[in-house]
Amino acid sequence: MSESTRTEKAALVYSEDFQKYNYGPQHPLKMERLKLTYELLKAYGVLDSPGVAVFEPESAPYEEIVTFHTNEYIDVLKLIDEGICPDNAGQYGLGWGDNPVFSGIYAGSLLTVGSTLKAVDIVLKNIAPAAFSIAGGLHHAMPGRASGFCYLNDPVIGINRILRAGKTVAYIDIDAHHGDGVQFAFYNTSKVLTISLHETGFFLFPGTGDVTEIGKGKGRWFSVNLPFYPETRDEVYLWGFKEIVPPILDAFKPDILVTQLGADSLYNDPLTHLELTNLAFKEMVSFFKNLKIPWVALGGGGYNILNVARAWGLAFSIMAGVELDKELPEAFKEILAREGINAELPGIIDRPLEQKDQKKQRQFAQKGVEYIKKEVFPILGLSSDSSDPDFSGQEVTA
Repeated sequence: MSESTRTEKAALVYSEDFQKYNYGPQHPLKMERLKLTYELLKAYGVLDSPGVAVFEPESAPYEEIVTFHTNEYIDVLKLIDEGICPDNAGQYGLGWGDNPVFSGIYAGSLLTVGSTLKAVDIVLKNIAPAAFSIAGGLHHAMPGRASGFCYLNDPVIGINRILRAGKTVAYIDIDAHHGDGVQFAFYNTSKVLTISLHETGFFLFPGTGDVTEIGKGKGRWFSVNLPFYPETRDEVYLWGFKEIVPPILDAFKPDILVTQLGADSLYNDPLTHLELTNLAFKEMVSFFKNLKIPWVALGGGGYNILNVARAWGLAFSIMAGVELDKELPEAFKEILAREGINAELPGIIDRPLEQKDQKKQRQFAQKGVEYIKKEVFPILGLSSDSSDPDFSGQEVTA
């Protein structure tokens, strides 16, 4: 499709080449989740819908990467791609564990960043009002080191391109992990509002994202964090989201919306402890669409690969204005069977929460919301009054 033609609804950025890059069989981040998302959308017929387009990414150019990352760090990644692993790789966060070294580490990262830059360009050039880079959202990488499965920070690099176009940005991160790398990049500027809703760092990597982290200098009050207690479910999470996100966005009035849609906040993720369902995910994504702000969506975490495909397939269908059947398409079930993936997900979270745990989660969320309303809202001209939450029960339907 020509990029001079505007699509009416949404654009997906995807490449089969994503599958060339592999963290290893034991690593929790599986590139197969990207192909699975694509195949699900294809099986549902979403990609053939009017006004929907799929774009191939190109590798990001060096000059874009260095808008955030150091030359030294990039040189180390290049060496590893050439089969040379420097003795000091560990000081750059590279090695065993979270950030393994492998052939294609740099080339694959450039393609991921290129995917996000393609989504940014689609929106900036008015080709489509919304674009989804499912490979993107690698929000932990720091200027001079890899972190949390992330080698290059595509959200930061993409936002930098938007800033050069003279636009203001609201970045909203619903990954279970705090978006620390993005917060770090824009902690001192008022041009980018960062909002991260995540599991508290008391229990989960990277250990940051406390509600008191509200920015510095010109960026003070433009960094917002709302952490949640483990096992938080839809009702409490959505209450916190609605109390904080809509009013702050309304006050900030961004030119461009960038969202990181990590699916590891969903029930049954093997690495995290939040217990959201696709009902909550759908409500948040629908809210983003209804803002009618030019929208760049990014992927992110998610280590139950069927959860990821279902969540991101749902997200893109909402962007495209396509209603999905609840039943998975037969063609997709056949793919799952070939791959040995169980297509049956529990329709109900059947483990009840004890009353004392519900109380912890509610109080933890309320405390965070109250702090944000006290410290941030007045600066943005918002009322600091808190609504009285009516937690009549936990939402448990998937």
